[in-house]
Amino acid sequence: MSGPRLLEGKVAIVTGGAMGIGAACAEEIAREGASVVVMDIDELAAAQIVSTIESSGGKAVSVIADVGTSEGCRKAVEKSVATFGGLDILLNNVGIQPPASYTNIEDTSEEMWDWIMAVNLKSRFLMAKFSIPQMRKRGGGVIISIGSVQGQLSANLVPAYAATKGGDESLTRQMALDYAPDNIRVLSVCPGGIDTPMLRNSVESKGLTLEQAFEKIDKTVPLGMGRGADIAKVAVFLASDKAAFMTGTSVNVDGGIMAKGAWA
Repeated sequence: MSGPRLLEGKVAIVTGGAMGIGAACAEEIAREGASVVVMDIDELAAAQIVSTIESSGGKAVSVIADVGTSEGCRKAVEKSVATFGGLDILLNNVGIQPPASYTNIEDTSEEMWDWIMAVNLKSRFLMAKFSIPQMRKRGGGVIISIGSVQGQLSANLVPAYAATKGGDESLTRQMALDYAPDNIRVLSVCPGGIDTPMLRNSVESKGLTLEQAFEKIDKTVPLGMGRGADIAKVAVFLASDKAAFMTGTSVNVDGGIMAKGAWA
């Protein structure tokens, strides 16, 4: 007999919840009993994830909004409260790494830098800013960021992306200290090589075929290529009471790549 669902009766927002890791997280969170607000800019994809969740007996609604703006982030939180009565879990998943951003600092335009900063890091600040008061009303909550192992070690030609992921890790630790008295836990999940639309786009920008890239990842990562579900299951655990004594830290879900260190 299966036990009780881990997030029964909770309400969650998943940013960038329409595709990739975000979609996997939205589905898994709903499967474990939470009502889900899928926040994204892709209206069609968001509607499809909501439909998938509802067809499985879950509760979900979409919000089409820009996470890089106060208006967009406030809209998502207000939708959560209006539709489901509050907010318990914020999953900051949204992130971009446009093909044109694979370059050095000298050749990175200010516009590209600002865009990546707004989506990958400013959104964390804004979503937390509007979510925390609602969590406090519920007696606590959980904020989880989908970061990256690039927040700990970096790669060539990704200065803006690396800066946002390092900032995300530091912000996770800092907010955990400020909001522990409110029973709000703040954590980060750091994926390695996960099969997502963003990864596939980056592969194409480097002139590789998907087969070549996936073969390289399978050889580099001890456990091979990961899937969105691998991240989603860990995120659900962290959001649940089973992780009640965890805050201010990151969890690598990377197939062992960080264990290789410099040999990676």
